[in-house]
Amino acid sequence: MTVAVSHIGICVSDLDASLRFWCGGLGFDEVAAHEVGEEFAVLMEVPGVRLRSRMVRRDGVTLELLAYDAPGTTGGGGRRPLNQLGLTHVSLRVDDVDAVAAAVEAAGGTVVRTTRTTFDLGGALLDFVYCTDPDGVRVELMDLGGTAG
Repeated sequence: MTVAVSHIGICVSDLDASLRFWCGGLGFDEVAAHEVGEEFAVLMEVPGVRLRSRMVRRDGVTLELLAYDAPGTTGGGGRRPLNQLGLTHVSLRVDDVDAVAAAVEAAGGTVVRTTRTTFDLGGALLDFVYCTDPDGVRVELMDLGGTAG
């Protein structure tokens, strides 16, 4: 039996804003574009579906950004609690949390500054902060490479 990860899908409200965030802010590359219609309605369990899909990739990880033209999207788009069942966040290793957080803000994301956590673990500085994409998807920035001096 063969099993391999293909991609992770993210429903977005504004495809251009999401591409700015993931590609412009976090360095993903757009690798494919698809138009999806009624032929996928049964699979997706969305009658009358019509959407634009963009595949973005970085470091071997592919995200599919799904922008529904019909029937539209549901949900509030806000940041979900981490203890809510389901996908909680996308985690990215970075070498400078402040620099990447600034790039996230410049690309239309939000840095949740109250989540900033830095501590010394046996001489290694661990630095974390959560951000969100334009639709509230939580993105963790983590630097595990610093040393305490």
